[in-house]
Amino acid sequence: MWERNDVIVLGHRGCMGKLPENSLLAFKKAVEAGADGVELDVWLTRDGRVVVMHDETIDRTSDMSGRQKDMTLEELKKADIGLGERIPTLEEVFEALPDDAFINVELKDRDAVKEVARIVKENNPDRVLISSFDIEALREYRKHDKETRIGLLIDREDVVPLIPKLKDELNLWSVNVPMEAIPLIGFEKTVQAIKWARSLGLKVVLWTENDELFYKDDNLLKLKGLFDVVIANDVERMLSYLKNAGLR
Repeated sequence: MWERNDVIVLGHRGCMGKLPENSLLAFKKAVEAGADGVELDVWLTRDGRVVVMHDETIDRTSDMSGRQKDMTLEELKKADIGLGERIPTLEEVFEALPDDAFINVELKDRDAVKEVARIVKENNPDRVLISSFDIEALREYRKHDKETRIGLLIDREDVVPLIPKLKDELNLWSVNVPMEAIPLIGFEKTVQAIKWARSLGLKVVLWTENDELFYKDDNLLKLKGLFDVVIANDVERMLSYLKNAGLR
């Protein structure tokens, strides 16, 4: 499913630019708007359920507070994450989205790995990309699932030299590169790093905390042909931009 000629667009935590992040509403609306799928984050609850939440606590994104790892699913379901939406389980996301929608599951919690692998196996692994900044979490995931695509999230330069070894060890499918690299190390150095990763046979997934970095100085257009997936907060704007750039 992931082998495409055009750029794959994923909604970052759904379409967090417009709707409550990591909510079923945001996930469904992202796909309805034309995204190929969504990116989300997972943690394990105290009673062993995989829930979708970015932070270690529910403080920022709900009307309650606490660490989801210290709470049961029943307790967490009482929290309102905006517009009446409730914290979803990973199973609920699979059920809510069309069978052909891509789902990029970011592992935030090593304790969730085994249960995530079980859920993925039961819900068409070919539509899934597992990613994490935590190399040990990816290593643990591979013990339970040898087939599903894995992407290494990059958030610091010292991880880059490890990529060739990790590609072989984890059978990496992609490196997930932040657009923040451009203001940090410069455009040319970012391009060189991406080209090097691609020379290793890896796909490139672009992500950012701030969508404006995609469009500033036409950064994304200048990277044409060097990336395969883009994760955007505002999928409608991204789809329009890619269409105008001849990338969709």
